[in-house]
Amino acid sequence: MVKLLLVGLGGFIGAVGRYAVSGWVHALFRKSEFPIGTLTVNIVGCLLIGLLGGLVVHKNLFGQDFRLCVMIGLLGSFTTYSTFSYETLALLQEARLVAALLNIFLHLSVGLLAVYAGYTLSNV
Repeated sequence: MVKLLLVGLGGFIGAVGRYAVSGWVHALFRKSEFPIGTLTVNIVGCLLIGLLGGLVVHKNLFGQDFRLCVMIGLLGSFTTYSTFSYETLALLQEARLVAALLNIFLHLSVGLLAVYAGYTLSNV
């Protein structure tokens, strides 16, 4: 139960953070037609999960509770793109190039198709 609460707490903070940061960036670049707020949170999330993941691996920092709250909950809700990127990096570091490329291809192509399918279904 404690683990679920830690993930939930982090998830709440991450979701609110995503909304705030994305909105702030969109406000800064009002005239942009590009989704720069989403790009910003995804890149920041990637940077943070890479940094924290590296600290876990290289410095053995942070316990399981921190990882659950911050890496899964907070960053997972701030952006799932960060998790996707971190897992792809892990595959590359393990010299599993085919698996890494397949992960990239499936996330981008199937994810985009799923968004299109959901969007299309919403108008039925």
